[in-house]
Amino acid sequence: MSEGSVTRGSAAPVEAPVEVGEPEVVDVTATDKPWIVIVWNDPVNLIVYVCYVLQKLFGYGRNKAMRLTMQVHHEGKAVVSSGTREKAESDVARLHAHGLWATMEHPS
Repeated sequence: MSEGSVTRGSAAPVEAPVEVGEPEVVDVTATDKPWIVIVWNDPVNLIVYVCYVLQKLFGYGRNKAMRLTMQVHHEGKAVVSSGTREKAESDVARLHAHGLWATMEHPS
């Protein structure tokens, strides 16, 4: 073949484009569920100390702090705060620094 000549052979068939509709959008406005911080009962800390720590760290009034402390004492645990993962991690670290047993969970 010489330069500049074009070979006209059989080309693969070209399919017409398929019309695609808009994707079905499920309207889910799932708000990000907050992480929760749980204080657990322990055999070491006194009730008055746990109440004091909750007041100091979270700014709870005496009545709320005592209600949560008594929940920890009688039920074994209480949710003391909630928020973003970073906030929950910080709250757990602060509770640990004060000698309390605490964990965080993300409810599903």
